Amino acid sequence: MTAQTIAFFGSSLVSAYWNGAATYYRGIIRALAARGHRVTFYEPDAWDRQKHRDIADPPWCRVVVYEPTTDGLARALDDARGADVVVKTSGVGVMDDDIAAGVLSIRRPDGLAVYWDVDAPATLAQLAANPAEPLNAQIPGFDMVLTYGGGPPVVRAFTQRGARLCVPIYNALDPETHHPAPKQDRFAADLSFLGNRLPDREARVEAFFLDAASRLPGHRFLLGGNGWHDKPLPANVRAIGHVYTADHNSLNCSATAVLNISRQSMAETGWSPATRVFEAAGAGACLITDAWTGIGLFLEPGREVLVARDGAEVAEHVAALTPERAQAIGRAALARVLAHHTYDSRADAVEALLTGADADRFLLKESA
Repeated sequence: MTAQTIAFFGSSLVSAYWNGAATYYRGIIRALAARGHRVTFYEPDAWDRQKHRDIADPPWCRVVVYEPTTDGLARALDDARGADVVVKTSGVGVMDDDIAAGVLSIRRPDGLAVYWDVDAPATLAQLAANPAEPLNAQIPGFDMVLTYGGGPPVVRAFTQRGARLCVPIYNALDPETHHPAPKQDRFAADLSFLGNRLPDREARVEAFFLDAASRLPGHRFLLGGNGWHDKPLPANVRAIGHVYTADHNSLNCSATAVLNISRQSMAETGWSPATRVFEAAGAGACLITDAWTGIGLFLEPGREVLVARDGAEVAEHVAALTPERAQAIGRAALARVLAHHTYDSRADAVEALLTGADADRFLLKESA
């Protein structure tokens, strides 16, 4: 298959600081590069991400950091001109509308322009609430919309907004990055949760994590992520701030169980496993997740993952877990994601979509 040049405009590849999609970008792009595609990632110098890099520029992707100004963006677009595929992701965080317009403007007549949404439920809610949003008019101009979750509801919604094609490319595991690792005492806990403090997540963290901690005062809870430093917490919850991706494996392996809490919009939509789901499963951790439609497409409830509808059920799971049970669930989850949910398998679908091949056989699908 002919290798392609891909210009990828996103939030950041090298920093996960206030940028939960970083590991998703890394997994997809690294797998595409392994197939011979040449990718350049264009990211703005914004939100202090360059001061909090998790990785150096990788050998499998050229990284261009540009100033978040009109001139800086123009230079980045000029550099990307001529690529076979130009990609604009959601949530860059600065100049999003201008970047989308610029990506469409440099698309070659025989090339492709892709809108890649890493928070589709939130994007769609914003578009519905604000008809004048430029993205409403821009969507039909892209050759396809890819999302990292959302399933049938998101596909229908983007199609109704004029998308020529909408396909979910779900989060997955890069087994070279996320894998079992030795425990570390600094991450020891009965239950850990890692996630930034965001407006549509905070109430759910209170309901699923902090409520569970309040019900189990004799258990240890660990909270990682940005923004929690001034949040009132139960005495048995230890907040440790930003956790760099190099420490994710140890964090996931050091607790009896790891909790995933979806953002509100993703939980309501369903079919939206966060990167944390696959990171934890890839480390062989025992994962507890909030309940959402479509979980069975990725992990089997009760055997490969524990599902909770509220903090009370989270507390019940934690209180009932033995080390042997937790380890059995972790082993089953690891086997499942290695067999069916790696970025290598997701890249098969992306490559087929970008080259016009039959992508259908590579896609995870479940009817609504």
